[in-house]
Amino acid sequence: MYPAHARPVLRLARINDTIMVSLLKKLIGSRNDRILKQYRRLVVRINAQEPALAALSDDELKAKTDEFRQRYQAGASLDDLLVEAFAVVREASKRVFGMRHFDVQMLGAIALHNGKIAEMRTGEGKTLMATLSVYLNALSGKGVHVVTVNDYLARRDAEWMGRLYNFLNLTVGVVVPQQPNEEKVAAYAADITYGTNNEYGFDYLRDNMEYRAEDRRQRPLSYAIVDEVDSILIDEARTPLIISGQAEDNTELYVRMNAVPPLMARMASEPKPHEPEPEGDFWVDEKAQQVHLSEAGMVKAEQILARLGLLPEGESLYDPRHISLIHHLMVALRAHNLFFRDQQYVVQNDEVVIVDEFTGRLMAGRRWSDGLHQAVEAKEGVRIQNENQTLASITFQNYFRMYDKLAGMTGTADTEAYEFQEIYGLETVIIPTNRPMQREDQNDQVFKTDDEKYNAILADIKDCHERGQPVLVGTTSIENSERLSVQLQKAGLPHEVLNAKQHAREAEIVAEAGKPGHITIATNMAGRGTDIVLGGSVEKQIDLIRADESLSDDERSGAIERVRAEWAPANAAVKAAGGLRIIGTERHESRRIDNQLRGRAGRQGDPGSSRFYLSLEDSLMRIFAGDRVRAIMERLRLPEGEPIEARMVSRSIESAQRKVEARNFDIRKQLLEYDDVANDQRKVLYAQRNDVLESTDVSDSIQNLTAAAVTELFRAHIPEGSMEEQWDVATLEATLDSDWHIQVPLAQQIEQEPNITDDQLLERVLAEAGRIYGEKVELVGRDNWAPFERSVLLQAIDTNWRSHLSALDHLRQGIHLRGYAQKDPKQEYKREAFQLFSDMLDRVRDEVVKVLLTVRIQSAEQVEVTEPETSQLENVKYHHSDYDAALSGEDPGIAEAATGRHAVPDGAVPKVGRNDPCPCGSGKKYKHCHGRLN
Repeated sequence: MYPAHARPVLRLARINDTIMVSLLKKLIGSRNDRILKQYRRLVVRINAQEPALAALSDDELKAKTDEFRQRYQAGASLDDLLVEAFAVVREASKRVFGMRHFDVQMLGAIALHNGKIAEMRTGEGKTLMATLSVYLNALSGKGVHVVTVNDYLARRDAEWMGRLYNFLNLTVGVVVPQQPNEEKVAAYAADITYGTNNEYGFDYLRDNMEYRAEDRRQRPLSYAIVDEVDSILIDEARTPLIISGQAEDNTELYVRMNAVPPLMARMASEPKPHEPEPEGDFWVDEKAQQVHLSEAGMVKAEQILARLGLLPEGESLYDPRHISLIHHLMVALRAHNLFFRDQQYVVQNDEVVIVDEFTGRLMAGRRWSDGLHQAVEAKEGVRIQNENQTLASITFQNYFRMYDKLAGMTGTADTEAYEFQEIYGLETVIIPTNRPMQREDQNDQVFKTDDEKYNAILADIKDCHERGQPVLVGTTSIENSERLSVQLQKAGLPHEVLNAKQHAREAEIVAEAGKPGHITIATNMAGRGTDIVLGGSVEKQIDLIRADESLSDDERSGAIERVRAEWAPANAAVKAAGGLRIIGTERHESRRIDNQLRGRAGRQGDPGSSRFYLSLEDSLMRIFAGDRVRAIMERLRLPEGEPIEARMVSRSIESAQRKVEARNFDIRKQLLEYDDVANDQRKVLYAQRNDVLESTDVSDSIQNLTAAAVTELFRAHIPEGSMEEQWDVATLEATLDSDWHIQVPLAQQIEQEPNITDDQLLERVLAEAGRIYGEKVELVGRDNWAPFERSVLLQAIDTNWRSHLSALDHLRQGIHLRGYAQKDPKQEYKREAFQLFSDMLDRVRDEVVKVLLTVRIQSAEQVEVTEPETSQLENVKYHHSDYDAALSGEDPGIAEAATGRHAVPDGAVPKVGRNDPCPCGSGKKYKHCHGRLN
């Protein structure tokens, strides 16, 4: 504690430090200012190229691409080519689209080329801006990936910007779900490839599950530009991409357990220490999204389960035999008390489909884990799907960090700049707007109740409608959007609703949202990638006119002019009414989502205004800031229906949002820290698998594996340097014979040769193993045997890798308990995961050797042989958000059914029935051994 007389001095020192920092910023500028100053010098040089390029013919301009490629191959760097390449793209854009890149778009493109995030406001032309950096980096021939948030934008941008790239002699591909493999291979081979984050990630996992090198899709990952980078690398990075197959069937238990939650009572609040416990059986922790049973609730649950015949009378739920019942009970309680229809999910076509909390879009194909999805299906009475087993998995963080260079663009990255730098090493550069921003962001209004809030929103919408001002109302859930829609219908106000249920009309609704007096209610999905134009969008009509081949050039020009002339008065009327009005019905837990909603107004210097209406009943206010704001309102003694509007309240709300953002960052960081362990192992395993896949003959590897496996078994019974009395020769002989069909009379040889050493015995066992292996190769022929042993090795890797992923999942679920023993759970996880990986590699080795030494060889006449097949991707599901489903109404969550087993050469092995003994000699049925994944 400082003495009282020292405190003024300390305060003065802090003030002086602040003044010094402020002065330094004024003198040398912030980091962002210095970067932009450096970029502006390049823009001046780019602009100087314009007159000379404008004088070139189309053919001469197109020839610049080959010239740049030759210079790059001769040793010039992409930085050396930047000024000329950017100038060429700008000139080509003027000729193809009639659009000239602004100088601020040049600044953003330079940031993208330098592997940074360009933050540009909505409507500043990020799609066109990206073409500059994409073109420059495509000159290297290594491929450029443009990553979008949904398949509609991937197709749209590939087609739209593809006209520019094709003009400049570059090829463009697009990857979407359900695409034939040969089309995907061609798309990835193009100079520029458009697709979604999900599809790129799933293709990477699929490539590492293929059984033929030519079926792989992706080239080495060189350069990616991520559109809406905050949505993809932040919001969607909380859950990994997973390809899974069906596990055991426990669906009946979910149905029976679904009867329990309605029979239990929820407490009004969480029990407080030293206070009487509220009445009820369980309480809900909304912050942590968990349900907790009280002691009385546990007793009641046991009684109910006993009545339902799920728990033997008098036995405890905490008996080890019934521990799975606890898990099913808790997920059933969570399903009934934390997950609600038209908020967290919708029911479509007898399926529970998750709604993305950040975008409001449907996430068809994605499922909650740990049985939660099945519990929700049981609650809704729809068909319960089987639980899944993970076959392959990767986080977005680890996928995108594999690119040699990564860049991104969005309108809202600055609030997450620290996370981008910390996780991805991406610096955020804030690009100034082309025209000054005119939008007025008004203070939030906070009401006591939801009803008061909605009355105020209705009054604001009515006022705007009467004045001819278009309104975009943002809601956080489908339920809220439909509630407001009902109120507007009662008030006789015409409007459009854009949520996950109307996703098919998204582009149409967004195009009309800027018309005079138009009212649009939207969840957070509202038109990412599409601008709301004041007066309504005329681009669609113009596109139709341009596509009409029956019109002459003069007729086409006249028609376009007429459309523009009709739009001009509407545009002027909307601007006079104040531009687009943004109304938020609730604050989102992330400030970026609120900024995205506000960003729909005020594009390219247009007028606009925004305001958020809140109530103490909103989930964010109730959980994080309600008590403090309620105390303020009570002190002010506000009359009913009167809102509070103060900077102090706004700061409280912003503080609550920061808390949630920090918690979500911790979740993502923890996910990444654990996945980093699996990622290191994934890289090693996939590298080895690709080596096998690309080899035509793996006999050298097999011989090394055989020598290692036999040596380890031998040394387990006859340790190196041990005395003969310590040798367990009988067990070794029996194990070699029963497990690997290696018959060596070791005991007899020791008796006949008293001076024989352990090394000599080992050499004889290895020689016998080599002889058995050689006989099989000779019998079948090297050409037939090579693909068979390759496929055995690949299947052993895949089978054990899946088991390993399952083991890692189980390890993670319980590793936090090590903290009670004063151990660091993460270090413990790393140590045990390494041991599991080492054990897995040993199992792969032993299985491969066992199969190859014990397989029975039969002629083609003796057995019906299966046809070689090419893929193991059968009956799998892809887990993560899939926007193609949201736009098309299809459900690509269930994978395209591919063919089943791996390649088996003619005459090598027999076709085995599911219930026949496995030919590997394990004694198990084929379906429980090497056939279990088929």
